[in-house]
Amino acid sequence: MAARPAFRFATAVNLSLAIGLIWILGQSFGPPALNRFLTEMFIYVVAVVGLQIFIGNSGIVSFGHSAFMLIAAYASAWQTCCPGLKPLTLPGLPDFLLQNTVPLLPATLIAASLAALVAALIGLILMRLSGIGASIALFAFLAMMRAIYESWTSWTAGASTLIGLPLDVSTGTAAAWAVVTVAAAVLFRESRYGLMLRASQDDLIAARASGVPVLLLRILSLSLSAFFVGVGGVLLGHFLGALSVRTFWLDLTFLMLAMLIFGGRASVTGAVLGAVLIRSVISGFRVLESGVTLGESRFSLPSGSQELLLAIIILVVLTRRPGGLTRSRELAWPLRTTR
Repeated sequence: MAARPAFRFATAVNLSLAIGLIWILGQSFGPPALNRFLTEMFIYVVAVVGLQIFIGNSGIVSFGHSAFMLIAAYASAWQTCCPGLKPLTLPGLPDFLLQNTVPLLPATLIAASLAALVAALIGLILMRLSGIGASIALFAFLAMMRAIYESWTSWTAGASTLIGLPLDVSTGTAAAWAVVTVAAAVLFRESRYGLMLRASQDDLIAARASGVPVLLLRILSLSLSAFFVGVGGVLLGHFLGALSVRTFWLDLTFLMLAMLIFGGRASVTGAVLGAVLIRSVISGFRVLESGVTLGESRFSLPSGSQELLLAIIILVVLTRRPGGLTRSRELAWPLRTTR
C-alpha cells in the first residue's frame, strides 16, 4: 500500500531519531569500546545506505561501489594528511597539497564530490547496460581502480599502507553523516526521479517508451550513491587512521552487499537494519575468534568464521526471504510500514 503524503518522509524522521537515540545512549552510558563500535557501525550505515540509493532504485546489483570508497578515501587523505609525512609518502602530489592541510568536513565534501564525478563519467557508458552486464562492468571498474591505485605509488603509496590520517571521526560525526545519508536516500526514493527509476525495473522497454529518461536517472542515482559511499570511505579512513588499497577490495564489497541483502535492498530501512545487525553479529564473532574464557576453559571460533557467517546469511536470505528482513517495506510514522 502506498504511503499517504503525510507519511512520505516519516521513514527519514524515524530512522534519524533511532540513530540519534543510539548515539545519545552510547555517549551517556557506554564505555569507550562501545562508542568505538557505534562509530564503526554508523560508518557502515552511511556506506550501505549509499549503496542502496543505487541498487534499490535501479535494480542493478553493483559489485563496484568499493571503488568509490577508495577514490574518496585517498582524495581526502591528500588533503588532511600531515604535511610532514606527505613529501615522504606521497611525493607526486602538487605543492598546494603537499604544503597544506584541509579540515575534515570540506575535505569530505570535496573527496565525495570527486567520487560522484567519476561515477557520472563512467555512468555515461556503463549505465547503458542492464542486469548482469552492468554488474560485471562495475566489478571490472573496481578491479581497474585497484590496479591503478596500487601502481600510482607517488600519489597513493601503492600497495603499502598510508599512515598519518588524523583520527577526527567521532561517534557524533559518524551519526550525523548517517542521518544525512538516510535523509538523502529517502528524499530520492520518494521523488519523481526515484519513482520513475524504480518503475523501469519492471519493464525497461515500456519505461523508455513512456518517456522515462532511464540512462539519465541511472547516472543520477549512481552519482548520488557514489557521493555517500565515498563519504563512508572518508569516514572509515579517518576512523582507522590509515589507508590501504586492499581494504577496498572483495571483503568490503561482499560485506556491504550482505548487509543490504540481509536487511532488504529495496528499502532504506532495510539498509540501516542490515548494517546494524550484521555489524553487531560480526563484532560478536570477532570477539569469539579471539577467544573467551568460560570458567577454567577458553573457547574460540576458528579463523574465517566471519566470512562463513556472511556466506550463510546471503544463501539463507536469498532462498528463504528474497526481500530481506523488511521485504521492501519502509518504517513510517506512527509504527506503520509502507512499500
